[in-house]
Amino acid sequence: MKRSIGVLAAVVAALGIASPAQASYPTSVVVLGDSYASGTGAGDYQEGTAGNCWRSNNSYGEQVAARLRAEGRLASLTNVSCSGAATSDMAVPFKGQPAQLDALKSDTKLVLLTVGTNDIDYASYGVACVLGDCTGAPTEAILAKLPQMTSNVTGLLTEIGTRSPEAQIVLVGYGRQLSDSPNPPGVALDAICGDGLVTAQERVEGNRVTDGIDAALRSAVENVRGQGVHATYASPFDNPDVFAGHALCEAGTPFLRGFDALSPGQEGLEAVLHPNVQGHTALASIVRA
Repeated sequence: MKRSIGVLAAVVAALGIASPAQASYPTSVVVLGDSYASGTGAGDYQEGTAGNCWRSNNSYGEQVAARLRAEGRLASLTNVSCSGAATSDMAVPFKGQPAQLDALKSDTKLVLLTVGTNDIDYASYGVACVLGDCTGAPTEAILAKLPQMTSNVTGLLTEIGTRSPEAQIVLVGYGRQLSDSPNPPGVALDAICGDGLVTAQERVEGNRVTDGIDAALRSAVENVRGQGVHATYASPFDNPDVFAGHALCEAGTPFLRGFDALSPGQEGLEAVLHPNVQGHTALASIVRA
């Protein structure tokens, strides 16, 4: 019997399945990454971060930590995510803040992370789609940058695994921001969905880019898992039951900010095409899953 229990324990450990005792053990959480991680666009910004890192108490990382806290399972939370951060910014001071990677400890248990699109200047591509024409050469140019983004994120995940070898790393994807289907009739949509802004072809090509970003991040996780890093990819594309119908220009309640972010008193351009509170709640749900 003792041998059988030992074999079972080994199988559980190999599969990464938490035992009841492990599941209730206090968890130290570190949140890293860019504007999708910090919660730019989700409001309720932490003191001193509005206008720079835009670190929201409504971000998916804060929501996951709040659930752990309510369950008595949160040992500590360190959220150093910052809008605009690329992978190269993670190991150096950025926007007057210490290097994000310095928040990692050898005993950190959970790392939540979204990063990669600033490596390929995806924000500028989005502006080009809204203000000009991003079809053709601009789309092909950004797609050509994706292999390097995969390499960059792979290296970052490896470094995180080295600094925090006990940590489970959850890389959270970006999903799609705009539907490439015609606007649903009779539905009040954000002004970004209006005629003459993002054309039907731009939506199609833009979603080629979002699909490519998702595949690049997925590949980065697969790369490091082969090296023994404890990484998981949480992708909106893998959870259509949660995200389908909620991109901008779709019939469901939008999970993203559009031109409403440009209204007086709002965050401005930095928040356009970023998750709102409902979007971060949806991201938190797939992280917990």
